[in-house]
Amino acid sequence: MAREKRVAVVFRRGPSKKVCTILWDRTDDTFTLGQWLRGRIYERRADISPDGKHLIYFAMNGYWKSKVSGAWTAISRTPYLKAITLLAKGDCWQGGGLFTSNDRYWLNDGYGHEILHESSTITRDQDFEPVIRFGGECTGVYYPRLMRDGWALTRQERFSDGDAITIFEKPLPRGWTLRKIAHESVNHEPGHGCYWDEHVLLDAESGREFPQPQWEWADLDGRSLTWAERGCIYRATVGGDSGYKEPKLLGDLNDWSYSRIKAPY
Repeated sequence: MAREKRVAVVFRRGPSKKVCTILWDRTDDTFTLGQWLRGRIYERRADISPDGKHLIYFAMNGYWKSKVSGAWTAISRTPYLKAITLLAKGDCWQGGGLFTSNDRYWLNDGYGHEILHESSTITRDQDFEPVIRFGGECTGVYYPRLMRDGWALTRQERFSDGDAITIFEKPLPRGWTLRKIAHESVNHEPGHGCYWDEHVLLDAESGREFPQPQWEWADLDGRSLTWAERGCIYRATVGGDSGYKEPKLLGDLNDWSYSRIKAPY
């Protein structure tokens, strides 16, 4: 979700080797298709500019002898994927980044990108470094992004089998809390990747916890709770017997299918 404008970008994946970008206008909860990609976008290494006009993302299609060497970081105009800045990577270490302002970005670099072309209006921020480093892959972009956007890191735990969890919390209206349990999982179950989240709603007054095992993403938007579940986007108020009440289906994205779309720039 953009920080200064009520828009967001949704990455809608499926079938597994195709993904599209969708513009979510949070003022009227309408959804507009951007572009499809035959490949994988690493959503945890992506960011939207504060004004909602640009997107940075890391993608992979596995064509290692292509111009972008099979994996690349790009900056595009939301909600499209056509790059105005294109950085070939050639592997899936590091990649992606964060916007430090509307026209500056931090690149999650380390093993090197090859500059294919650069925008004259969006420039790299050479001075920025995340306050805490969480490695070079998804967590290295995703966790700093969460902390920047109002999530408090409350606990980290690593297990003997190599798995780990990092717990973030964000205050909700009426004394409630949204907990996000970010998993780093070598031994993940079917339906999850190496990185996946689960969510819990906490009522401070009663001490009750309301796990939401089907939520793939959740956040506070204004004073309402929003989440993604089974290919749909919802909005609700906090409270009730399930931790939320008056849920509203904003968009069912399950039936969207691949099509070739040309960006208007």
